[in-house]
Amino acid sequence: MSWTEPSRRRLTPTPPVIVRTEGRVRIGRRYVAYTTAGQGEPLLLVHGLGSTRRTWNGILDSLAATHTVIAPDLPGHGESDPPAGDYSLGAYAVGLRNLLISLGLRSATLVGHSLGGGVALQFAFQFPERTERLALIGSGGLGPQLTPMLRFATLPGAKTVVGVLARFPEPFTRGFLRSVTKVVPAFLARPDAGPVAEDLHRLTDAGQRRTFLRTARNVIDWRGQTVSATETIAVLTDLPVLLAWGTDDRVIPPRHHRAVAGLLTGPELVEIAGAGHYPHLTASAEIVAALLKFLATTEPFEYTEARWRQLLTAA
Repeated sequence: MSWTEPSRRRLTPTPPVIVRTEGRVRIGRRYVAYTTAGQGEPLLLVHGLGSTRRTWNGILDSLAATHTVIAPDLPGHGESDPPAGDYSLGAYAVGLRNLLISLGLRSATLVGHSLGGGVALQFAFQFPERTERLALIGSGGLGPQLTPMLRFATLPGAKTVVGVLARFPEPFTRGFLRSVTKVVPAFLARPDAGPVAEDLHRLTDAGQRRTFLRTARNVIDWRGQTVSATETIAVLTDLPVLLAWGTDDRVIPPRHHRAVAGLLTGPELVEIAGAGHYPHLTASAEIVAALLKFLATTEPFEYTEARWRQLLTAA
C-alpha cells in the first residue's frame, strides 16, 4: 500500500461582507439622510451640486472594507430636508459637523466631489480640529472658470428652463448631451453625459430644483465661480491633501488643481487620463486605488491652536 500526501489547496482570503445601513438622523428640526458601512477610521463622502449620496455607490463598498464610510445627502438634496434658508458653503459645512457629532464621531477624512470639494474645503477651514485628511475630486472653489452650463443657472428665467429640461426622459437627455459633445466638444466630456442627465432628471422635484438654484447662486454668477479658497488654502499646508481630476473635465478646468497643488506642501496628485468631471463614476477603479493609497500612506492631521495661529498669521 502506498501513501500519497494530500494535495494542498491554495486558499484565497474571503473578501469581507459589506453591510450598508441607511439612516435618517434628526438634527434640530430637520432630518439628514445618510448611508454608512464598514469599520475603521471615519471617511465622510460629500457629493456635488444636484447630486445625492448615491453617486458614491460604485466605490463605497471598496472603501468600507477598511474604513467607516458615511455618505450623507446634503440638506435639500436626495432624502435630506432642505435647510432653513442658508444655502452657503459655510452652512453645509456646519451641517456636516453636526452630522458627525450626531453619529458620535469626533473627526473624519473628507472626500468631496465638485461642490462637495468646496464644502469639504470650507469644513477644513471652519473645523480643522475635526478634519483628518482632505481628498478633492474635480473640486470647486479652486478658481473662477466654470462651464457655461452651470453659469446659466444664475440667470433670470433659469428656474423655468431647468424645470422644463428636467422633465425630458433621462435616456433622451443622455443621448442629446452626447450628440452635443460631438458638435461642441468644449461643452461636456462624453463620459459625463450619463451623470449629468441623471442629476438633471432629479430636478423634476420642485424642492430639489430650489436647492440646486439657490446653492448655485451662492457660489456662481454669470462669469463663473465667485467663491475661491486659493487665498487662504495655505493654512491647510499641514493637512494631508489628495487632488484628483480627469484630464477631460469640461466643467472645472484641470489647471485649477495643478495651480492649487503649488500652494500646498506635498499634496498627492492623481490625474486620470480621459476621465471627465465624474471620475468616481467613470473611472472608479483609479479613484479607489488613489484613495486607498492616500489613506494608507498618510497620518491624520493633528490640530493644535498654536500651529493654526501660526499658519493663519503667515497666510
